[in-house]
Amino acid sequence: MNLMIDILVNVIIAFLAGSLILGLHRKIMARVQLRPGPPIVQYLLHSLKFFFKESAIPRTASMPFYVGIVVILAVVWIIGVIVGPVSHGSLLILFGVYAIYKIVEHNAGSSSGSPYGKMSCVRAVLSAATELPLFAAIALIYFKTGTMNIGEIIAYQGAHGPLALSIPLAALMFFILILTKSPYSPFAITKAKELITGFETEHFGFLRGFLMFSESIAWYVMLWLFLTIFFGPLSAIWYVVGMIVITFITGFVNATTPLLNPNHSVMTQITIAGACFVGTLLMIFI
Repeated sequence: MNLMIDILVNVIIAFLAGSLILGLHRKIMARVQLRPGPPIVQYLLHSLKFFFKESAIPRTASMPFYVGIVVILAVVWIIGVIVGPVSHGSLLILFGVYAIYKIVEHNAGSSSGSPYGKMSCVRAVLSAATELPLFAAIALIYFKTGTMNIGEIIAYQGAHGPLALSIPLAALMFFILILTKSPYSPFAITKAKELITGFETEHFGFLRGFLMFSESIAWYVMLWLFLTIFFGPLSAIWYVVGMIVITFITGFVNATTPLLNPNHSVMTQITIAGACFVGTLLMIFI
């Protein structure tokens, strides 16, 4: 019973914190572009609003896959909360969570029958081919610490200092991964303007609320994971400060950088991942 309460509390915290941070992200981008921007709580209010709106299902949708894929997406990131903030489990499980998320992102677009969704799901394959290599940072963490367990990585940093200082290029790899998932990222080829909202285009009402719920939790989990494995152990205050700082950086970058086309996005991310991986290996073993 205590475990269930702990999970529920952490999921609620992840949703609320993630929604507010995404709202802050939009505000930062607006200010950089000399716009007033929406209130910081706007993303949270939109998420809650959609849960009470009528759902409309396209005639071209593949039922029940069209509905089920949205539920799966929410479950995937709830598992991410359980493995990460709740239990401090294995990085390999979180890697699996992210891999499943990419599969879900692909299938969410194809399930609606929308041409925008179909194009988005094709681009999701390209984005997976470039984002997953950035997750090779966890292999570098293992080479450095000898463990994949988050709790043990925290303990290692308590004794030897933050990994961000000893393997900074691995931290950069993971930060680029976060940047790719931030709203309006230059690497966000699955939600480019010509695709409307990409794989989310045909999901309305209750289903869109679930998607926004999942996005809030996903953003929180990824920021928590970055701060924990590269700067831990941290207090709650420093987690808040760290998440705000990362949101400021990604917001500024996204506000000042145009969207890359799919080919440039792929090559840029692969180049960064390859250079950082080789550079970190040389720092560890030489």
